[in-house]
Amino acid sequence: MYTIGEMAKKLGVAPSTLRYYDKEGLLPFVERSDGGTRIFKGEDFEWLQVIGCLKKTGMSLKDIKNFIYMTMKGDETIEDRLNLFKKQREIVEKQMEELKNTLETVKFKCWYYETAKKSGTTEAIKNMNYENIPDEYKAVWKKIVGQ
Repeated sequence: MYTIGEMAKKLGVAPSTLRYYDKEGLLPFVERSDGGTRIFKGEDFEWLQVIGCLKKTGMSLKDIKNFIYMTMKGDETIEDRLNLFKKQREIVEKQMEELKNTLETVKFKCWYYETAKKSGTTEAIKNMNYENIPDEYKAVWKKIVGQ
C-alpha cells in the first residue's frame, strides 16, 4: 500500500497530478480508507504509468478515461481498446516524423551558426555555393531557402 505522496514519488510526478487524475475520473480503481484517504496498491502503478504514457502522446483525458472504463468492463472491449491504441500509434508516429524534421532543422542551424561564428559573419553562409554545403544539410537548406 502506498500513500499519494509515495506513489507520486515512485512515478516521478507531483501528488497534485494524481489528485487531478482522480478529480477527472481517471482513477476509479484506487481505493480509499474509511477516512477517505486514497490508498494505492502495487498494481495501480501500472495503471498510472499507462495513463502517463497516454498523456505524453497527447491523448485527451476523455479518451484516457474511456480506455480505463473499457478495460474495467472486460474482454468485450478488447477490439475497441485495440482500435484506440492503433489510432494513438498513428498520432505518435506522425509526431515523431514532425520531431525528426524539427531536429534536422535544429542541426542545420547549429551548423549554420558554427560556420558563421568561424567566419565572423552570417553573410559567408548566405553567399555559400550549394555544392559547399555538407550533404546532410542540403535537404534542409532547400526547404529553408524554398528551392
